[in-house]
Amino acid sequence: MSDDRSPRLSHLDEKGRARMVDVSDKPISRRVALAEGTVTMAQETLAAIRGGQTPKGDVLTIARLAAIGGAKKTAQLIPLCHPLPIEAIDVEIDLDDELPGLHLRVRVSAESRTGVEMEAMSAVAVGALAVYDMVKGIDRGLAIGPIRLLEKRGGRSGTWTAAEESS
Repeated sequence: MSDDRSPRLSHLDEKGRARMVDVSDKPISRRVALAEGTVTMAQETLAAIRGGQTPKGDVLTIARLAAIGGAKKTAQLIPLCHPLPIEAIDVEIDLDDELPGLHLRVRVSAESRTGVEMEAMSAVAVGALAVYDMVKGIDRGLAIGPIRLLEKRGGRSGTWTAAEESS
């Protein structure tokens, strides 16, 4: 892995203390990130979600709203993240009988000086946790993960995709 970041972008100051990076000299550009995660569960739980038969209500709507909220609150959850002017958050949730479970994909975009990767991954994590909360009364064996970045666009480093890393 090459590291083209300059030392001035370190999250450590000259005394080794954590600090928020100064991005004021970076140009504003369109930033987009796509992240994904899975939630595996019992087949019966997936059927209950699909049929709208869960005790707490509509799991997919709550997961979608939680994912959006998770992206918006990232700077409050991750200590060194910058608050960003998010312009769009798109959440896709696909049910998968073969897992069994579901896949969450979240795309976040902003015009900013720093990327939105953490916002996309936070959104997936919070959406997945909301699924767990909605069905834990009928299935405590849910498993969340992996959560990973699939793609990022914009900024100094340009475009990166997970497919490039694995090839």
